[in-house]
Amino acid sequence: MELDLLISYIALLTHAVIPILIGSFQSLKPTQVESLAEKDAYMFPVIGSCVLFSLYICFKFLSEDWVNFIMSAYFTVLGVGAIATFLHPILSKICPYEWTDKAQESTSSKKKKKYSYHLKVPIVGWELDFTLIDVIGTIIGGCIGIVYLLTKHWITNNIFGLCFSTVSIQLIQLGSYKVGAILLIGLFFYDIFWVFGTDVMITVAKKFDAPIKVLWPKGNGFSLLGLGDIVIPGIFVALMLRFDYYLYKKKKEENALNENTNVKKSIRFDKSYFWSTFISYVIGLVLTVTVLHIFRHGQPALLYIVPCVLIGSLGCAVVKGDASKLFGYHDNQLFENQVENKTNENEEVKTK
Repeated sequence: MELDLLISYIALLTHAVIPILIGSFQSLKPTQVESLAEKDAYMFPVIGSCVLFSLYICFKFLSEDWVNFIMSAYFTVLGVGAIATFLHPILSKICPYEWTDKAQESTSSKKKKKYSYHLKVPIVGWELDFTLIDVIGTIIGGCIGIVYLLTKHWITNNIFGLCFSTVSIQLIQLGSYKVGAILLIGLFFYDIFWVFGTDVMITVAKKFDAPIKVLWPKGNGFSLLGLGDIVIPGIFVALMLRFDYYLYKKKKEENALNENTNVKKSIRFDKSYFWSTFISYVIGLVLTVTVLHIFRHGQPALLYIVPCVLIGSLGCAVVKGDASKLFGYHDNQLFENQVENKTNENEEVKTK
């Protein structure tokens, strides 16, 4: 195997695992985003097929340059927002406290109005609330977006891709294992059909010049990995981490309620479901790259990834005897407890 080809495979693998690791742990924080419902999981492959085939028709009958220009502009705008969201927790730690969300939410902050802004968009009726940190993140994202549109450099493409993937994994919640399994199995057949059954997927992947994939140079071209092969398994891996955290919180609550001090024991955050599913994803991705290298033909990555992550997560549940808990878990159980605990803490602070 050529050295540059090996380096490109390792680089793509690295680009895949970093967003999953960061996004999964970020997903432990409560959000106002609703979880996917079963009907959403069933419809996802259908909607994805419609979008994919529509792009194929556009490339077949319209100017490729114009299609790419419109789609690049659209995804660049989304990418700026993704970069701003990705940078928000980082900027919150290095910028003055008065600029942060915590300072804006605090009723005792005298500088609240100075660094908090409200914008009304008259035509569509949108109302936006943002802070100075959001403005800084958007400016940084805008600068990267301008460089990308002018140069289409693969590094700026990958910055967008990494931020897209991380933020998506952080914010998209499957809700339950059943919904996640339905989504993965549906996209498993979706990927197989559009790659092996038609030339649609390969054609769109080669012609679509927008930051929806990560790239790495090799020889005279690039190795690429679609963001869907990172985000879709990534939100499932993140679900397993939240399930681990839910079990950890439950054990802590049970331990705290135990009045017999001799029985009490230290509880650690055991991430066995997360690591077993994450490692299974890596194995699936390595299998994809191996088959791709052997046959020199585009492969549906989910063909290898989906069985791996489902077997990894189910196998862990069987070994630990948690199958009923896994199938009965929903993210609402975790986040409702977190919100309730936070409310109680705030009330305690106010009384003091």
